[in-house]
Amino acid sequence: MALHSRICEVFGIKYPIVLAGMGGASVPRLAAAVSNAGGLGVLGAAACAPEELRAWIREVRSLTDKPFGVDTLLPASVRRDVADAAAVSGDRAKPSSMELIGDHRAFAADFMRAEGLEQVARAREPANGEAHGGPAFFSKEFFEAQMEVVVEEKVPVYAAGLGNPGPWMDRLKANGTKVMAVIGSVKHALQVAASGIDVVVAQGHDGGGHNSPIGTMALIPQVVDAMAGRMRVLGAGGITDGRGVAAAMMLGAEGAWVGTAFLATEEAGIQQFQKEVLVEYGDGDTVVSKSVTGKPARIIRNKWAQAWVDADKQPLPMPFQSMIAGPVLAAATRDQRKDIAPGFAGQGIGLIKAIRPAREVLEDLVSGAEQALSRADRFR
Repeated sequence: MALHSRICEVFGIKYPIVLAGMGGASVPRLAAAVSNAGGLGVLGAAACAPEELRAWIREVRSLTDKPFGVDTLLPASVRRDVADAAAVSGDRAKPSSMELIGDHRAFAADFMRAEGLEQVARAREPANGEAHGGPAFFSKEFFEAQMEVVVEEKVPVYAAGLGNPGPWMDRLKANGTKVMAVIGSVKHALQVAASGIDVVVAQGHDGGGHNSPIGTMALIPQVVDAMAGRMRVLGAGGITDGRGVAAAMMLGAEGAWVGTAFLATEEAGIQQFQKEVLVEYGDGDTVVSKSVTGKPARIIRNKWAQAWVDADKQPLPMPFQSMIAGPVLAAATRDQRKDIAPGFAGQGIGLIKAIRPAREVLEDLVSGAEQALSRADRFR
């Protein structure tokens, strides 16, 4: 049977498989490769300064004439925490993030000294929190500037990796942009559906990066039921081969949002040593930690995440934790320290056996799903 669903009509693609918008990994060449192979390539643009994002969009357009998407973050918790940090509060029992940042930077400096890491001359995230001279990194202004680029460039698809794109829906729809949002609970699915988006991505706890406290197998059918047929659903979280795609569809999803499987590709934007880690490590080698972004995210086990556990120290909320982690991970990446900066990955990591072209990965996802779905008749 051919792998096809209504998702294909929504996005104008051949197969209902969407590249997860993974920051640092889902770069233009990877997004274009997935789109050219029949899926939907999505740029992981959360950390892109606005003009860098514009350049990425135009680069994808130079590499493919197929539909593609852009993924950024719109976390309301960032706005809340920034407001709290700026407010004058009479409650001194709980220091603000701005008051704690010096202590956390000292913790990071001690870690770097102990691990023999030297500061990178200019890390991706400058120490003052500014993004290449623009608005503060991961701030309300940063996200809004990114969205202006998304609207101005009239991208085919927009994906909110965190948060609700409701405030931009009128402008996005006027451009003909299809909109989806990644969610981790039925409550959040109902919230984003009310804003008029086209597709909900139900991503469970198994997934790499920011994810849900709810397991993938439990989350997908509950979101499908909550949408009651009025909203198309993609399944996500630990889906790393065709059997996972088929399982998501048997649970009621109409396709899959796939990340980790595309990390170990020739086109992925991560470092070669990080791709090799994906091949070497297995299902028990990931952990959920706030040590990188300030929000729970599944990453490959490493010394940086463990240091916070050992010290019984709480990472700061987004966006402040990225200011702490950025210099450490930049230095560890430069030094190819897979024990400190191996990267993000979902629990399906043990299914990755080699670094391959993205087209080959997508073709295997499609053929594996078709074979798995065809075998379902054996149980009738």
